[in-house]
Amino acid sequence: MSVTEHPASSTSPSTASLLPVAILLWLAGVYLRIPILVAPPLAPFIGDELALSQTLTGALTTLPILMLAIGAMPGSLSISRMGPRNTLALAMLVMVIGSAGRGLAPDTITLMLTSAVMGVGIAMMQPALPALLPRWLEPKNLALGSAIYMNGMLMGEFIGAGITLPVIMPLLDDSWRATMLVWSLPALLVAAALFLPKRDLARPTRKAAWLPDWKNPLTLKLGLLLGVSGSLFFGVNAYLAALLEQRGEFENLTEALFWYNFAQVVASLLMLKMARYWVGRKAPLLIMLILSLLGTIGLLMFSGWWAIASATFMSFTAGILLIMMVALPPLLVPASETGRLSAGNFLVGYTMAFTVPMLGGLLSDWTGDIRHAIAVMIAYGVLVSPLAINLNLKRQ
Repeated sequence: MSVTEHPASSTSPSTASLLPVAILLWLAGVYLRIPILVAPPLAPFIGDELALSQTLTGALTTLPILMLAIGAMPGSLSISRMGPRNTLALAMLVMVIGSAGRGLAPDTITLMLTSAVMGVGIAMMQPALPALLPRWLEPKNLALGSAIYMNGMLMGEFIGAGITLPVIMPLLDDSWRATMLVWSLPALLVAAALFLPKRDLARPTRKAAWLPDWKNPLTLKLGLLLGVSGSLFFGVNAYLAALLEQRGEFENLTEALFWYNFAQVVASLLMLKMARYWVGRKAPLLIMLILSLLGTIGLLMFSGWWAIASATFMSFTAGILLIMMVALPPLLVPASETGRLSAGNFLVGYTMAFTVPMLGGLLSDWTGDIRHAIAVMIAYGVLVSPLAINLNLKRQ
């Protein structure tokens, strides 16, 4: 069922300041990743207190990533019934309940259940943000809006992973539970602040369709290409320690992870400048896709700091590719279709981002060579690259 849109009469984005909207988009973007990325540094403390196995300790990070795929459809349904702003606020509330609940979990089962709830909340946030952009921004600012909240997301990755142990935990008597709460609860203020902007440029007046439109080739194509960026970034992040250990270079891991994650921050800063020039154009997308694969190949071919430099280069280009892919739905389809196209893309993309590295890990367990896990990710990227060549980037 279609959605009728009409302009809001109260506020024009050409006369109202965009700064408050930009700040809200950025803060919402931060909470797309901080709740996930605080788990790895806290995992040893959580594992010791709750006696977690290595598999369950790893699940603190991998389970929410899997939920990013599963929870995309509830987000799309909520957008069609409640609108993107209400959905984003509800999703942030669900995320806080799950994320803060992890800090209060008395046992392993509760910890895993709250991690899953947190993942569903973040999954619902993901399609809500691109669906909200056409309702808050003029068409000429859509790419910039995407770059702003994606910058927040990638900064959230770096902040969550980077300052949890050296800064936050010492201030909280080294309590992992208090650290979880301190990272989670401020999101409630962001959720409340979402209702401050009075603009709604494309207000839905009827219930919209919410299931992915599988007849639209963009649903599958954009999703599979999004999966390249996700599988490369999360996969190399997961296996880099094992690869360096296999090569006898484990002492380089701390510096390697720092530069690997920092590269995505640099990518997001660059896209704040270049989004309006690159998003929606096929050539930059193809170039970043190819460079991401070349960087991953370099990680396998080289050793020492050349390998780490190659991985960092891949992270940088994959970050740009991610932003360009996520920014496409608001540019390619009407506002009424943006939510479900984004949800379909995230469903496919994060399913592949979870499945491809897992299959690579199974292969490496069988062969005893961790390089085969990364080779599987490269093979997937090569297989789906032709989709980018035939991608139709004209507005439907």
